[in-house]
Amino acid sequence: MGVVNLQPTAPADGIDPARLGQAVTAANIPTLIAVLYQLTGDDRWLSERYQPTRSRGMDDNATGGLSDEVQGEIRAATVDAVIAWADGQSPALPSLDSRELMEVMEFTMGEPVPHEFGPMMAEVMGFDETPAPHPAREVPPDFSVIVIGAGIGGMLASVRLTEAGIEHVVLEKNSNVGGSWWENTYPGAGVDTPSYLYSFSFFRHPWSTHFGKRDEVQEYLENFAAAYDLRPNIRFGTEVSDVVYDDATQRWNITARDGDNTLISLSSNAVISAVGLLNRPKMPPVPGLDSFSGDLFHSAQWPSGINLHGKRVAIVGAGASAMQIGPAIAGSTASLTIFQRSPQWIAPNDVYFSQVGDDVHWLMDHVPYYHEWYRVRLSWIFNDKVHPTLTVDPEWTEPKLSINATNHGHRAFYTRYLSDELEGRPDLIEKCLPDYPPFGKRMLLDNGWYRMLKRPGVELITEGVTEITETGLRDSAGREHEFDVIIMATGFHTDRLLYPMDVVGRSGATTREVWGEHDARAYLGITVPDFPNLFIMTGPNTALGHGGSFITMLECQIRYIMDALSQMVDKDLGAIEPRRDVYDNYNKSVDDAHASMVWTHPGMSNWYRNADGRVVAVLPWRIIDYWTMTRHADLSDYLTEPNAAKNAPITGNHRPR
Repeated sequence: MGVVNLQPTAPADGIDPARLGQAVTAANIPTLIAVLYQLTGDDRWLSERYQPTRSRGMDDNATGGLSDEVQGEIRAATVDAVIAWADGQSPALPSLDSRELMEVMEFTMGEPVPHEFGPMMAEVMGFDETPAPHPAREVPPDFSVIVIGAGIGGMLASVRLTEAGIEHVVLEKNSNVGGSWWENTYPGAGVDTPSYLYSFSFFRHPWSTHFGKRDEVQEYLENFAAAYDLRPNIRFGTEVSDVVYDDATQRWNITARDGDNTLISLSSNAVISAVGLLNRPKMPPVPGLDSFSGDLFHSAQWPSGINLHGKRVAIVGAGASAMQIGPAIAGSTASLTIFQRSPQWIAPNDVYFSQVGDDVHWLMDHVPYYHEWYRVRLSWIFNDKVHPTLTVDPEWTEPKLSINATNHGHRAFYTRYLSDELEGRPDLIEKCLPDYPPFGKRMLLDNGWYRMLKRPGVELITEGVTEITETGLRDSAGREHEFDVIIMATGFHTDRLLYPMDVVGRSGATTREVWGEHDARAYLGITVPDFPNLFIMTGPNTALGHGGSFITMLECQIRYIMDALSQMVDKDLGAIEPRRDVYDNYNKSVDDAHASMVWTHPGMSNWYRNADGRVVAVLPWRIIDYWTMTRHADLSDYLTEPNAAKNAPITGNHRPR
C-alpha cells in the first residue's frame, strides 16, 4: 500500500480570518483535532486534555464531549494553523501511514479502532496511491460491455469503463438516471446514511442536510451524470427482457424493448447488471386489491399530483418507507392509520433534521483535510463499528430479547429512548417495543415517527390486513376500516435477483432455474458459474444490514469487476467464470457466518431472508472484509477460456472448448 504526499493547494489570495473564525464555530470538534494535528504535527493535540469522548450510538459527537474552554482552544489553534497554511506553510504531516492514521482516528473517536482498517481509511483520506484497474494494453475495438441500469451502480460502471477505454452502452428502463431515487418520489423519501458518506468518494456535493432527501440525492446523481458526460452512453426508455450467453461466440445477446415498444437486439463480450435490489415493488397477495374504489398504490409508484389533504389515509407496512411517509403526511390528512406487522428498532440522531449550513460548506471547501477526516469519522460510526456486537453469544441467557451483553445494552438504550418519546402512551409503548434483538432488522433513524404516533387522528394497528374492500380494508381481527387512500409500503422483490429478466447461461438454464425463485448466490456477490462474463452489482449477500453506505459497496464491486475485465483484455481471454468449488466454498462461508448472526434470529422476519430462512440479501462480514476481498480479481478462482477468435492454446486454469 503506497503513501502519497498529499499537499492541498492553498488559495492564492489567502483566507479571510474572520470568515474562518466564524466557520469553525460550526465545525465537528473531533474532526478539527485531526486537522490540527496534521497541519501542525504537534503531539499535544493528542494529549488527554483534548481527548474526545466516545460517540453515543450513531451520533457524530459534534462537541467531542469537551468543555467550552477546550473547544475554544481547538478552534483558535485551528484558525492559526489554517492561516499559516494559506500563507504558504506546508502541513507538518501531509500524509500519514496506516499506523499513524489509526492512532489519530482512535484518539478522535474516543474508542479503540482495529488497525486493520488503516488501508481502507488511507484510501478515504486520499493517502493511497494504488491505481484503479485499467488494461495495460490497448483495448481491442470489438471488445464491449453492456451495463443494465443507470442508477448509482450503472453510472459508476460507466465512469470506470470510460476511463479504461472500454466501449460500452448503458440500458435504462426509465427516462432519466437515478434508478430507485428517480422512481421513489413519495413524501419524506431520503437516505438513512449520512449525506457525506452516501456519496461517491471522488465526487463531492455541498449537502444541504446531514441526511439527504430524495430531491437533492436525485440532483446529485444528475450532476454526476453531467460532470462525467454519461448521457451519450445511456439508452433511456430501454427495458431488458432477455440476456442470453452464446457459447460459440463467447458473447452475450441482449433483447430489450425501447420506448416505442420496439424489440432491439444487442451483443457484447460482458454484461454488468446494475439493476439494484429496490427497483421492483412487491405487492402482497391480499384478496381484493383491484376492488378498492379510492386510490391504492405502492409507495414506490407514488401518483403525481395526488392530494392527501383532508383524506382518510391508510399505510400498510411500517418499515423504512412507511416511517418516512407517515411523519411527512400526518399533518395534512384527516386521519392516518398505520397497519404494522412488526415493530422496528429506531435510533435517535441529533442532526437528522439539521441543516448542514454555509459554515460547514465553507470548511469542506477551504480547510485542508476537513472533508476527508469528517468522512473517515462517518465511515467508522456508520460502517463497521457495531458489527462485532451482532454475533450470537452461545452462553447468553436472554436468547429471545438479545444475543449478547453488548446487544442487551443496545436494547436498554433504545428502549429508554422509545419510552421517553412515547411517554404517557403505554398503549403505543407496548405496540412499538420489538420483541426481537436490536439490529435484527436494519436500524432505522427516528425522523419524527414516535412523535407522529402521538398526534390526534393517527392510529397504529398491529393486526394484519386480510382483504381489501371497495371502501377500505379488513384486518385479521375481522374489523372493517374505511379509507379514501391506501398506500402499500410493502417493500420490494429483494430476494428475486435480476427479476423479471430472463438471464440464460452457457448450459441453457436461467438464473431462476439455477437459483430457484428466491435463493440467489454468487461468488463475492458478483459472479456465478455457468454465466461467463456476467458481473452483478448489488448481488446476493452484498446489501448492508449492520449499517454503512451502499455506495461504498458499489465502489468495491466495480473495482473488482474492472480488474477482471482488464485481465480479460490483457490476457486475450474470451470468457471467465468462477470455479464451482470456489463458488460453493464462498457461499458455505456466507451461510456459516450468518448462522451465528442476529439476522437469523428466530424471533422475527426480515427482508434479508427468503421463505426458507436463508439470508440472501445482506453481507455477513464487515465492510473492511469485503473491501479487502474485492481489491483484486484472482483469476485462479476462475475457469478461463482464450479468445475464440484467436485460437489461442489452452493453458493454466482454462476450460476446454
